[in-house]
Amino acid sequence: MSFHDWQEQQQVTEFLYHEARLLDAHRWAEWLQLFTADGLYWVPLVHGQTDHLNHASLFLEDALLRSMRVRRLEQARAYSQQPVTRTAHVTGNVSVVSREADGLTVASTLHVLEWRKGDPRSFGGSVLHTLKTHGDSWRIAMKRIDLVNCEAPHEALQVFL
Repeated sequence: MSFHDWQEQQQVTEFLYHEARLLDAHRWAEWLQLFTADGLYWVPLVHGQTDHLNHASLFLEDALLRSMRVRRLEQARAYSQQPVTRTAHVTGNVSVVSREADGLTVASTLHVLEWRKGDPRSFGGSVLHTLKTHGDSWRIAMKRIDLVNCEAPHEALQVFL
């Protein structure tokens, strides 16, 4: 691995860690800014799902839907957030899988511990970020999360994974 590759790997890893910190701190506005204007947040419903247009998904959110969910999470009287959900995101196994002229595709693993109304829940899976170059950093064009247990019945999923 060349120094440039190592440096890029460190920068990408720090970008993903930063995203996780924003989610855990409920810094939603800053998290929304990490996406491109046409960026998608996608959590497939079944393993091996090849597209998000012709199949149901657990989440498929563009900028409008992400911002609507953020507004709901921020509502002081939102029953679903009494008390507010707490999370701890752990990102690992980060690797650049491809480079394009305008960005990168990055694979990683994810574990999220959620605490809501006294009940812990755990989510794990693999993540594929499609990142577009933005100045000296990136913006998320697509965040795809393939949960290990995507086909399991889930109580309402409130927060972003």
